[in-house]
Amino acid sequence: MKYVVCVPDGCADEPLAELGGRTPLQAAHTPVLDRIAARSTLGRAAVIPPGLPPGSDVGNMSIFGYDPAEYHTGRAPIEAAALGLKLRPDQVAYRCNLSTIGDDGTMIDFAGGHPSTERAAGAIEAMHKVFAAEGLEFHRGVQYRHIMVAPADWAEAECAPPHDLTGKPLVWPTGPAAAKLQRVMDASRDILADFDIDANTVWLWGQGFQPQMPSFETTYGLKAGLVTAVDLVRGLGVLTDIEVVELESATGWYDTDYEGKRDCAVDGLDDGLDLFIVHVEATDEAGHAGNVEEKVRALENWDTRILAGLVESLDASGPWRMLLLPDHATPLALRTHTSDAVPYLLFDSTVDGAGGEYTEAGVADLPVVPGHELMGRLVAG
Repeated sequence: MKYVVCVPDGCADEPLAELGGRTPLQAAHTPVLDRIAARSTLGRAAVIPPGLPPGSDVGNMSIFGYDPAEYHTGRAPIEAAALGLKLRPDQVAYRCNLSTIGDDGTMIDFAGGHPSTERAAGAIEAMHKVFAAEGLEFHRGVQYRHIMVAPADWAEAECAPPHDLTGKPLVWPTGPAAAKLQRVMDASRDILADFDIDANTVWLWGQGFQPQMPSFETTYGLKAGLVTAVDLVRGLGVLTDIEVVELESATGWYDTDYEGKRDCAVDGLDDGLDLFIVHVEATDEAGHAGNVEEKVRALENWDTRILAGLVESLDASGPWRMLLLPDHATPLALRTHTSDAVPYLLFDSTVDGAGGEYTEAGVADLPVVPGHELMGRLVAG
């Protein structure tokens, strides 16, 4: 038996007037997904446990089969793991966005114009040089997503996720460490001004100490791999000893290499892995941008450029199972994440499920299950 987990990040949404009262999942032409759904077990998953923020760190941890209420310590330490950073107990990691804020005190772009990783590198290196003497470390990530490592006493602060502030007044850090964080963020304005990027500040948030998680193989008895363009998801793989397949053409944006991700899954399973996780960020980015057309297109790309070839390959290799769901909802009208339950799909090539329509409306009357339990259901059949 082979297993595949598909994560169209943030694809769940709400009905939109632009789509005639439909959601992107309802509006998108997805014949392969529709065919799978007609034979699947469908339902709703609470990927965000009560009391935890509706972020990709929490949601993807749930999808990987780990209870965030037990293992989640913050977003940034997961991303730090993806960069190969082993934090000491006296260190805390912060997510460091390259962002663009306006003179009117609003968040113009939490992603700072999506600078290339190469362009961003110089700015992050400059931040490191300025603050290294104070015990701060700045580590380059991908595009606008980077990491700051600080002493443990910098951990006590309440920080707003920048993607929650798009087009809204800024909400600066509060709490005992707020003044330290504010000083760094303010100083970054002059530092970033020397670089040819749209971002004009660093935004610090998502802090935490590095969690200790059991390996996926120990927990589920399967050798697993994954492909993603997002450090956060890559970090979860590192922390759980899942093989992370690097794909240079995976961008984390609308132009990501769908076929390349599909081929990573096919090759990984052919080479002896039991389970493979395919993560695509494009639907979430479209949700944050309020871009209806791109969100629908990303779902259609999933269907024609990943699922079509993947299903054909799996059918040829023998029995297989699939779990498909987003890590949270990112409604286009809100441009940020919500904690709402999301639709999930469990497919077994050897068994016909009750079937149905894989949309928000199609599962609206079905029970809600804890998201972290679905991996166990996938494996157990």
